[in-house]
Amino acid sequence: MIRRLAALLVAAVLSMPAMAQENVVRLVVAFPPGGPVDLVARTIADELGKQLNQRVIVDNKPGANGAIAAQSVAHATADGTTLWLTSVGAVAINPVLYDKLPYDVQRDFIPVSRVVDNDELLVVNPANPAKTATEFIANARKAQQPVSLASSGIGSIPHLAMEQLADVSKANLLHVPYKGAAPAITDVMGGQVDAFFGDVPGLVAYVQAGKLRAIGIAAPKRHPLFPDLPTLAEQGLPGVDSNNWYAIFAPAKMPPQTVARINQAIRRTLASAAVRDKLVASGAVPAPSSPEELTALVRQDTDKWGRLIKGKAMKPE
Repeated sequence: MIRRLAALLVAAVLSMPAMAQENVVRLVVAFPPGGPVDLVARTIADELGKQLNQRVIVDNKPGANGAIAAQSVAHATADGTTLWLTSVGAVAINPVLYDKLPYDVQRDFIPVSRVVDNDELLVVNPANPAKTATEFIANARKAQQPVSLASSGIGSIPHLAMEQLADVSKANLLHVPYKGAAPAITDVMGGQVDAFFGDVPGLVAYVQAGKLRAIGIAAPKRHPLFPDLPTLAEQGLPGVDSNNWYAIFAPAKMPPQTVARINQAIRRTLASAAVRDKLVASGAVPAPSSPEELTALVRQDTDKWGRLIKGKAMKPE
């Protein structure tokens, strides 16, 4: 009897790490800590854990333009313990921009839910004479030299927004790609570059501090943090609509009932007042969706950005 109890105790102890591991959900982020995707992940992690009755930890796996994180999730067990929070770039832009990727969005992942929308804000140095996007474009059309717009890299959402603006305005705009948003913002504030399109969460603090002036927003409607700022369409520049949304994906073989369970947990998380208020204050707009709606959005944006990327013959650096 004692031997049997001892054997049961040993078995229970040995199973504890596995059980504990099964009760942890890894939310994989393809960017280092401190960035906007990481911020959203850490904002939702605790409440999502409560809704799932599991502990959610943020697992940062930056590098290779998101491929390291993507492969980590694609090869994970499809039991709901590994999820991928990514921006639109990795799932709807990279497959068109790059000739070859080590992952296949359609084959390797299943959409779970969109999480937030991130509108693109057009900003200039406060010393710039333009107070609106209309004035900025009018000045650009009259300028003898091209007006420079920074981006966070070739094929990034800021770059694509700038190309949309160039097409609709017919202004002489010069694209200046940077390795990330931070140096681009610094050079706009320093006067080395004329303007920049960027995600609201990355720019709101600079605008509120008066270090940058917001002159338009590339979205169908005005942003809750900038209710007095007209959209570009309202300023006579339609067709500049660049949403850098974030969404959660899972390994492709995840059972439908698990996908549905996690989707409902995400919806309840984003409905939480504390989570919602923190996201909105940061500039991100909560935007949960069904898996089917996210599937359609990926297809729609892949086609949309694919036409622009191919039409401009864009090639990654």
